[in-house]
Amino acid sequence: MHTIKTVLLLGILTGLFLVVGKILGGQTGMVIAFVFAMAMNFFAYWFSDKLALKMYGAKEISYEEAPWLHDMVEQLARNAGIPKPRVYLAPIDIPNAFATGRNPKNAVVAVTSGILNILSPEELRGVLAHEIAHIKNRDILISSIAATIGGAISMLAEMAFWSSLFGRDDEDNPIGGIIGSLLLFILAPIAAMLVQMAISRSREYAADATGAEICRCPLSLAKALEKLEMAANQLAPVAEREVNPGTAHMMIVNPLRGSAIASLFSTHPPTQERIRRLYELAKKYGQA
Repeated sequence: MHTIKTVLLLGILTGLFLVVGKILGGQTGMVIAFVFAMAMNFFAYWFSDKLALKMYGAKEISYEEAPWLHDMVEQLARNAGIPKPRVYLAPIDIPNAFATGRNPKNAVVAVTSGILNILSPEELRGVLAHEIAHIKNRDILISSIAATIGGAISMLAEMAFWSSLFGRDDEDNPIGGIIGSLLLFILAPIAAMLVQMAISRSREYAADATGAEICRCPLSLAKALEKLEMAANQLAPVAEREVNPGTAHMMIVNPLRGSAIASLFSTHPPTQERIRRLYELAKKYGQA
């Protein structure tokens, strides 16, 4: 179900790109914007893992340093049917975890010092299963595709606005000159961002469900999410210092707290709804 939803949302995003491109930039403008967006996101796809790990000072943990953690990751990866990802530790107080890497063969699972301090081994197992689910479901590739199309839409809108501002006539700009281009300059990127957010939230739900299947205990992940959400609320000022907003979407729980309006643009679904769904899954597994 989540896969079908993701495909539909990617289809909507692609359709939006084609419509906006045709209206604003014509075929040439569409090609230019798409090539630029591809180039930027190609770099992000290949190097974002190294940048994210470096940003948090994360270091790879050897087997000798934490054999229990490596054994846990190896077992979960075996359950998921993927190669064992490398294991990193980010020395920050915010309890969280994230996965990165362009494919299962080059994947990394990173945990923070904070998460090791507050979760039980079973709860941590649920969190790691969620991150391994992201790797198994190739969510990094999916988010890169969505970002490429969304970035192309934003570029097209900007190109059309500046073209209108500096003298394109109405024949070349059939939607009403500067005012029409200004409206699309504002609305088209917002629409693209909303679809990207919907894709991201759908992938989080899918990773929860797949992770519960991998660790075979939805309650472990549900209880971990409860603790992580509580910690995120309590440590909001610390998160503002330690967490880069550009990487918050990678983490299992968004550590940055925002207003109700900001939550509309969140890459994460409401944690309470995620927990509710996991408890429903637990019933299907016969767990109290």
